[in-house]
Amino acid sequence: MVELPVVVVGAGPVGLAAAAELVERGLEPLVLERGEQAGAAVAQWHHVRLFSRWAELVDPAARRLLEARGWTHPAHDEYPTGADWATRYLRPLAEALGDRVRFGAQVVGVARRGRDRVVDAGRDSQPLTVHVRAASGEERITARAVVDASGTWGSPNPLGGDGFPAVGEATAADRIVYRVPNLDDGVVRARYAGRHVVVAGSGHSALTALVALAGVAEEEPSTRITWLLRRGEVGAAFGGGDADQLPARGALGSRAKAAVESGRIEVVPGFRTEAVEHATDGRLTLVSSDGHEVSGVDEVVVLTGFRPDLSWLSEVRLELDATLQAPVALAPLIDPNVHSCGTVYPHGVTELSHPEPNVFLVGMKSYGRAPTFLALTGYEQTRSIAAALAGDHAAAELVELVLPETGVCGGGGLVDEPAREGGSCAAPDDSSAGGSCGAPAEQPSPPLSATR
Repeated sequence: MVELPVVVVGAGPVGLAAAAELVERGLEPLVLERGEQAGAAVAQWHHVRLFSRWAELVDPAARRLLEARGWTHPAHDEYPTGADWATRYLRPLAEALGDRVRFGAQVVGVARRGRDRVVDAGRDSQPLTVHVRAASGEERITARAVVDASGTWGSPNPLGGDGFPAVGEATAADRIVYRVPNLDDGVVRARYAGRHVVVAGSGHSALTALVALAGVAEEEPSTRITWLLRRGEVGAAFGGGDADQLPARGALGSRAKAAVESGRIEVVPGFRTEAVEHATDGRLTLVSSDGHEVSGVDEVVVLTGFRPDLSWLSEVRLELDATLQAPVALAPLIDPNVHSCGTVYPHGVTELSHPEPNVFLVGMKSYGRAPTFLALTGYEQTRSIAAALAGDHAAAELVELVLPETGVCGGGGLVDEPAREGGSCAAPDDSSAGGSCGAPAEQPSPPLSATR
């Protein structure tokens, strides 16, 4: 099987980094991307500025591949927007990889050739088959390994407090969005200005939306903003402030806190949405599981996190944590009730392996439902996996990763209790991109950000 390609699912930052690492190791990757360009998910939050600098957003092997083609690394201390990251790094990287990257190719299944997940006999001697759907039809690609870097961007969590859509959530879809709105766009801005807007969520994306909407409210005082929190109090949702080693991330929390303290944002803690009702005046009423209501709602921005889509991996043997849906060896290292970004221990191929040989979840998808994923983590994951596939087990096991401390306590799981001292990141909630959470692109130095 050594002559077969390593199939990488997703041409985002971590998927393309995996391909670059594999090429540098003399292995042949094949990147399958359902979108029509590299960084298709990143392009959907092009208006957001990351709170990681360029220095943390370029994979080392990718940099070497690009620089050999005359590419110049952007200024290390600058904070790019999603658009910058895609146009100045991801798309040139895909071009450098050439025909190793295929667009418009959706992976709909992965299996062991000729065997469903129940069959033991001959399993270890058979390659993997990757089922692909494209405009030209269906195809099966035989692979020696599969690296799933498809992220979680396509699977946002619902408004409903129990993990399922609230009653009436689907019928109110024209009033609900699950991404940070681009308020620089005049049409989008008009949708929210002068309206009653509810923001649900407690992570960095929610803070980003609150800061941006507070800016709208300054210009349009009739704009009303309500912030729904499932946790019992705001606690550590504003983050670590000056204690955050990512200054832009700390600045985001400080801006959000100032907006709340100014009175422009009404905070409603302990609210787990159970139903979305249509009032007679055409507006919405949100009803919590304990009967409380928020009425007169025009628009809802749901930023409650993301989850992995595991449906097309149903025929391979994954060993996932029952709570986080992350690899079982990784889950204790990233549990948001215990760890912050800076206390996540280095991990690589050992923690990312499954009972199914040579199948790996990397990037944001490897974190399952856990937040606080950073691009640096994904790059180190792929370096370790590429080394293992190349037979360099010493390099694969030598995982070195130093992440910036957040200065944040309290995790996404603490919905009723006050945040604990010295705990974890307050659940940021997007994206498959793997950068850093941030804020609208026009923010002054240090920039704010809202997407990992």
